[in-house]
Amino acid sequence: MNKVSFEQLYMEQLPGLYRLAQGILRHAADAQDAVQQAVLQAWQHLDNIRPGSEKAYLARIVINECHNVQRKRRRTVPVPEFPDRAAPKNELADLRDAVDRLPEKLRLPFLLVYMEGYSAKEAASAAGITLFALKSRLKRAKDVLQIELREEEEHEKLFTGRTAENI
Repeated sequence: MNKVSFEQLYMEQLPGLYRLAQGILRHAADAQDAVQQAVLQAWQHLDNIRPGSEKAYLARIVINECHNVQRKRRRTVPVPEFPDRAAPKNELADLRDAVDRLPEKLRLPFLLVYMEGYSAKEAASAAGITLFALKSRLKRAKDVLQIELREEEEHEKLFTGRTAENI
C-alpha cells in the first residue's frame, strides 16, 4: 500500500474507527488517543498491510490500542477510602520535591512502582533491569526519601516550631 492510498483510506475510515474506539473505551479523549496511535502504527508498517485487508487491519490496531489504554487504566490503583485527615499541602510538596531530587537510577523504579502502579516485574522490564536490581533500588529510594523527609521535618521544627501533626 502506498502513502496516498493509505491517506485516502484513513480519511474514509476515521469516523468509524473513532466510533469503534469510543464504544470500547467510553471516553472521548482516550478514543482519540487510541485512534491516533493506531494510525501512526499503521503508517509505520505500511508494508505489512495486505491488499484487501486494509480496513480490518486498521480496526484490529485500534482494538489493540484500546486494550492497551484499558490495561493502563487497570494499573491505576483506586483508593478504597480516604484517610481521616488529609496530609498537609507542604508535606505533599516536600515528598514531591524529595522524589524529584532522587537520582534517576532510583527515581525511575520508584515512580513506576509507587506512582504509576506497575508491578515489580513490569517495572523491572520497563526500566531494563533485573527484578533483584529493581527491588534493591526501591529499598534504597525509600531509605533516601525517609532520611530526607526526616531532615526536612527536623528543619521545620527547628525554624518554625511546627510539626506536620500541628499543621
